[in-house]
Amino acid sequence: MFFIEDQVFPGRRNPQTHAIRDEAIAQACQRACDSIAPTWPLDQSIAVNPHWKRIHLPLRTVAARMAVLGNMQVFPARSDMLNAWQRGRITAQDLTQAMTQLGLTQLTTADCLAQLSQPLAINQLPLLIDVLDDDAQRFQRLTWRDAITHQVSQTCAAYFDRDQSDWQPARAGGLYQFWRDMIVHDHGIGVLMGLPNIHQFLDYLPMNRQQAERWVVEALGLDESVLADYFEAVLLTVNGWASWCAYLDWQAQLQGESDDSLRDLLAIRLAWGVILMQCKGLNATNSAIKVIQHKWQHAAAQIQAAEQALQVDELWQLALETGYQRQLAQQLSQVPEAVTAAPTPLIQAAFCIDVRSEPLRRAIESLSPNIQTLGAAGFFGLPIAYQPLASGYQRPQLPGLLAPSFTVHDQVIAGSEPVSAAAPADSNALQLKVGQKRLRNFMVSGQVKRLSKYPGAAFSLVESAGPLFLKPLLDMIKPQLQARSSLDQQGLPKKYRSITRPQLQTATVAEKAELAALVLNSLGLATGLAPLVLLVGHASQSKNNAHASSLDCGACCGQSGEVNTRALAAMLNDAEVRAQLATMGMVIPAETAFVAALHNTTTQEIQGFDLDLLSAAGQSCWQQATALFAAAGEVVRAQLASTAMPQTKPVDAVRLFKAFRQRANDAAQTRPEWGLANNASFILAPRARTRHLNLAGRAFLHEYDVEADQDGRLLEQLMTAPMLVTHWINWQYHASACEPAKLGSGNKLLHNVVGGRIGVFEGNGGDLRIGLSKQSLHNGQQWMHEPLRLTVVILASQQHIERVINQHATIRHLLDHGWLHLWCEDQGQRWRYQAGQWHLLD
Repeated sequence: MFFIEDQVFPGRRNPQTHAIRDEAIAQACQRACDSIAPTWPLDQSIAVNPHWKRIHLPLRTVAARMAVLGNMQVFPARSDMLNAWQRGRITAQDLTQAMTQLGLTQLTTADCLAQLSQPLAINQLPLLIDVLDDDAQRFQRLTWRDAITHQVSQTCAAYFDRDQSDWQPARAGGLYQFWRDMIVHDHGIGVLMGLPNIHQFLDYLPMNRQQAERWVVEALGLDESVLADYFEAVLLTVNGWASWCAYLDWQAQLQGESDDSLRDLLAIRLAWGVILMQCKGLNATNSAIKVIQHKWQHAAAQIQAAEQALQVDELWQLALETGYQRQLAQQLSQVPEAVTAAPTPLIQAAFCIDVRSEPLRRAIESLSPNIQTLGAAGFFGLPIAYQPLASGYQRPQLPGLLAPSFTVHDQVIAGSEPVSAAAPADSNALQLKVGQKRLRNFMVSGQVKRLSKYPGAAFSLVESAGPLFLKPLLDMIKPQLQARSSLDQQGLPKKYRSITRPQLQTATVAEKAELAALVLNSLGLATGLAPLVLLVGHASQSKNNAHASSLDCGACCGQSGEVNTRALAAMLNDAEVRAQLATMGMVIPAETAFVAALHNTTTQEIQGFDLDLLSAAGQSCWQQATALFAAAGEVVRAQLASTAMPQTKPVDAVRLFKAFRQRANDAAQTRPEWGLANNASFILAPRARTRHLNLAGRAFLHEYDVEADQDGRLLEQLMTAPMLVTHWINWQYHASACEPAKLGSGNKLLHNVVGGRIGVFEGNGGDLRIGLSKQSLHNGQQWMHEPLRLTVVILASQQHIERVINQHATIRHLLDHGWLHLWCEDQGQRWRYQAGQWHLLD
C-alpha cells in the first residue's frame, strides 16, 4: 500500500518516478493536450485539419507518430495508390519526379511497387488498459478499451450537453469531478467489462485530476521523456471528445481565457488505469507494468522505424500530387492572348473562393462579355458576429481562426413601399412589433415541441393533431420542389421577412469606411466599379442532415454567406460611408449599386436580397443578371448530373432543375451534394489569368493583383487567413478519406446527434465522431475525393512571398514540413518553394 493525500491505493511505488516533479508531469500533460486540434459544433461545422497542432513536425514524422500512438493512417491507403498506378492516374514520370524531389533516386519503380504491394506493418504501442485486458473472457465481451471509451463518451455527452436535455446536471466541480461522481453510481459498467467487483475500488479514485496524473506516473514507472507521448496515445483513444474539449479551449483563448476540460478528460482516461489495476490485483498489475515499461522505453526507436517504413508512402503521395500538378502547370502555361482593355463591365460579381463557385463563374463568363466575376473569402472581410431579431444569441460569421470585432443586428427597414397601411411609421415601434410577433411564434412552436417530449402527451398530441403531420410525411415520401429557406427567418411573419435586414450598427462611420476600403482593395475594385456589383455568398440546401452546416461557408463559420453579404452591401450603399471613403481617395460612383446574393450550391440557383431598395436602373441590371444566372445554372446542372445523379437519364433543363430541387428536399438523401470534394489548389491571381481555364471545380480562386499591392500587406492577409482556411478544408477531406474509421464520422445512416449541436455518435455510443461521413466522400463504388495536399499558386514576387513566410512561423511550418505545396509565378516564370529555396518549375 502507499498513500497520496490520505487516499489508499493498492500497488507499488516506483522510487525512480516518485522524484518526477509535479511541474514535469503537468508539462507532459499539457504537451499531450497541445497536440489535439479542435472540432467545431454541428451548427458551425467548419473544416479543420485534425493534425493542426502537429504542423511543427514534418508530415512523415506525424504519420509515424499517429501510426504508433493511435493506429491512424495519414497517407493514402497503399491499395488506393496501387489502383491509381494500375489505371494510369500515377505514371512512371510522376513517380520518377517524386523520387527526385524527395532525394530517393536510389529507389527503382520495381522497389516502389514491391513495397506498395505489401501491407504497412507498424505496431501500435499498447496502453496499460490493453495489457491488463488479458483474461479468458475478453473475446466474449467488449474490450476494456472499447468499454472505457463508451463510458467516458457517455459521461462527456451528459456533461457538455447544454441544448438537448431538459434536466441539466451540476457541473461546478469540472469534468473530472463530474465523471468521478457519475462512475461510482454506474452499475452497468462492471457487467460490460466483466468486472463485477469493480465498485469495491471506485471509492479509492483520486479526488482531482492532479492526483490521478501523479498516481499513474508513479505506478507506471515510465521515463519522463516518454510521458507526453504516452499521454497523447491515451487521448487518441477518445480523440473525438478530446477535439471537442480543444474547441472549448480554443474559444476561451479567443476571449483571453482558458478551459481545463481537455486536461480533465486526460485525467479521466488515466484514472481508468487506477481502477483496472485495483481490479486485477498486485501480480497482474506488476506484470502489466513491466510490459508497458519495456515497450515504451523503445518508443522513440519504434517511431523512427515507422517513419522509415512510411518513406514509400510519402513518395506515392507526392507522385499522386505530381500528376495533378503537371496538368495544372500545363493549364497555367496557356496564357491568353493579349486583348485591348475592355470598358467597365455592366455587372461585377464577387463570389466566395469556395471551389463550387468555379464552374458557375466559368459558365457565367462564357455566356456574356458584360459580366466580370471575382473571387473573395466568403466572409468578405467582415469580422462579425450575428444577432438575430428578438434574440440574445450571437453566432460568429467569420473564420474559426478569428474572434469577432463587431456585431450585426437585424433591423426592420421598409423599402420604397410601405409594408401595409397599418404599419407603424416609427421604425423603433415597427422593430418592437416584429420582434414581439417573432417571440410569440417561437413560444407557440416551443410548446408543441415540449409536448412531444412527454410520453403521455405525445400520444394525445398525435391523436388530436395527427392530420397536421400528414403533409410532412408526404413530403418525406415524395420530396417537393421548395426553394431554400433561411433558418435566420424562422418565426418571422412572412410579410416582414424581406424587410428584416442585417445591419452593422456597432461600428462608427469611420470604422465602416475602413472595412469597406479593405474589402474593395482586396477585390481589386478600388476603381472601375460597374453599375451593379454583386456580393455573392453561398449556402447549401438539404433535409434531415446533421452536418448541413459543413456544406455552407467555412469562412462564415459554417453559416451561409447571407448575413455578411447583406451587411456589406448595406454598408457600401450607405451615403455616409461613401462620403467617408471619398475623403480617403476612394470614390464610389453614384450610379453604382451593391447587391447581396446567395449561390445555392446544391441546386445552382442564385438568390438576390434587398432588391426593393434598388433604383429603376439597378432593377434593370438585376433583371439582366437574373437571366444570365438562370442560363449558367442550367449549364452547371448538366455538368454535375453525371456525378450528382449518375442514374438519371439525359433530360431537358426544366426536368433536370426539378430533379436537383427534389434532391435538395429529400430527407432520405445521404449525398445532397459533394461539397468541396476533390479540392486540390488555391490560386491567388487576377481572374484574367485563369478565366480561359477549366479548373473542374478543384480550385479556390482569390483575386490578387501584385501591381496594386506594392507593400505586400494584402498578400500577407491572404496567406495568413484564406490560405489557412483552404488548408484546413483540404486536410479535413484528406484525413477523412485516408483514415475514415477514426478521422471521419463513419456511416451517416447510423448517426445520432449528441447534445443538440455538439456532434454525432455512430450508433448509440463510442467516441464522438469528427470529420466527414463516408457518404460525403464515396459514391458507393469509388472515392469521390483524391487526397492531395493543397497546391498554392501565387502571382507575386519571391521576395514578397518570402517576407510573409519569414514573419509567420505557422506558414513556415506548413511549407517546410510538407503540409502544402507553394508555387509562385514571377516575371513569366513559375517556381516551386521547397526547404527554404525556390526551384524552377519544369
